Amino acid sequence: MRLAILSDTHGLLRPQVLEQVKNADAILHGGDINKPDIVEELKQYAPLYIVRGNNDKDWAADLPHDLTVTLGGVTFFMVHNKKEAPPDLTGVNVVVFGHSHKYLQEDKDGVLWLNPGSCGPRRFHQEITMMMAEVENGKISVEKILIPHEVP
Repeated sequence: MRLAILSDTHGLLRPQVLEQVKNADAILHGGDINKPDIVEELKQYAPLYIVRGNNDKDWAADLPHDLTVTLGGVTFFMVHNKKEAPPDLTGVNVVVFGHSHKYLQEDKDGVLWLNPGSCGPRRFHQEITMMMAEVENGKISVEKILIPHEVP
C-alpha cells in the first residue's frame, strides 16, 4: 500500500504534490490545511485521513484533533503538534505530525516519528517536502520527496 504523507499545505496544493498524491492508495494529512476545497480535492484521489491544525479555523470544526488508523498492518497516530501526542503510545507504530514545517524521520523507543515538513507556501526558508511511504505486513519504508521551489 502506497501512502502520501503531507502536512501544512496552508491553502496551496502544488502540482508536484498532486502528482505524488495521484499514485497513493491513501493520504495522511497532518493539519494546517487552511481551505476546505483542499480536503475535497484530496478526497478525489484516495481515502483521506486528516487532523485539524492550529490554523484550521471554524470550517474545520468537524475535523478530529487526533486520529488513529491502521493501514497495511501499521498503526498510525496523527496529531498536528507533536507536543500534543499522548505519553502512552502503546500499540502505535508511527506518529505523523506537522506544525514545525521541518522534515523529520526519527525512531524513538520503537515508534517512528514522521513530520513530512510543509508542502504549501515556503516559509522560514525551509525546504518544501512531503513523504511517500510503502506499508505492507506491518512494515513501513519512507521516502522523502523534495519539491523544488522558485528562487526569488
